[in-house]
Amino acid sequence: MKTAITELFGIEHPIIQGGMHFVGFAELAAAVSNAGGLGIITGLTQKTPELLAKEIARCRDMTDKPFGVNLTFLPTFAAPPYPEYIAAIVEGGIKAVETAGRSPEQYMPALKAAGIKVIHKCTSVRHSLKAERIGCDAVSVDGFECGGHPGEDDIPNMILLPRAAEELKIPFVASGGMADGRSLVAALSLGAAGMNMGTRFIATKEAPVHQNVKNALVAATELDTRLIMRSLRNTERVLRNANVDRLIEIEREKGDTLKIDDIHDQVAGVYPRIMLEGKMDAGAWSCGMVAGLIHDIPSCQELVDRIMSEAEQIIRSRLMGFLDGPGAARKVA
Repeated sequence: MKTAITELFGIEHPIIQGGMHFVGFAELAAAVSNAGGLGIITGLTQKTPELLAKEIARCRDMTDKPFGVNLTFLPTFAAPPYPEYIAAIVEGGIKAVETAGRSPEQYMPALKAAGIKVIHKCTSVRHSLKAERIGCDAVSVDGFECGGHPGEDDIPNMILLPRAAEELKIPFVASGGMADGRSLVAALSLGAAGMNMGTRFIATKEAPVHQNVKNALVAATELDTRLIMRSLRNTERVLRNANVDRLIEIEREKGDTLKIDDIHDQVAGVYPRIMLEGKMDAGAWSCGMVAGLIHDIPSCQELVDRIMSEAEQIIRSRLMGFLDGPGAARKVA
């Protein structure tokens, strides 16, 4: 399948693996890229730029296909040395960077000078247009369904994607609620040139996370995520667990006086304990509503192949059937 996204990044299928903290290691990025998508190493999971350089080199040993690096610009307890991370990306020969969180504008000159294609994650049309104005090559449009930070506008993809299509000149992918061939076809029909999957790629054989995490995603339904940090205007969608319930209690008690320090124990430094050690009640970790569509743990190759096969079948059999008359439409419904 050829779209503006496959052409932009030199990949076979219009599927991007989003950057995820303590998930986007070389193993997963290489597996996604080998399957024909665009794998992404999560830059800030690596504690130093030097470690990121080693992770990029490790990924190159696992794949000869294009892969990228995610850099997230969000409020943190310690500001990372972003210029040094960018230097490691450039020196590693990376040609695709997924940026997220705050605007990457101040870092765009360095990225563009190195010939890097930038895709910025946005939760609104206005932010997508800003990304276009500052020179981003593509946008990942995140609907309210997404895991992690869905923004503050609460607009789901059925509205957000066609609005983006009305306004943007650069290509974009759909992010949030993406899981299968149905997701891809829906995204394409709403104007996207592909899709970004985060949560779905955690439940794969190659994802270097504890089996408890993968099992939790298979067991979860679309009703099992919660929104936290709303009063801080740093909303995050996470999977419910005991510590998330405690966090929500604190938010209720504190109300508008809530400060990040009040929930430090529930949100800071929890990813290693969850993703690596499998302590599922350790704290809040990003998870999309798409968990309700995750029923198995395939390899990345199996997952991508299945998505593309489903998408082709839907387009050729179901959708084309509707154009062939009422009888044909009934047969494929």
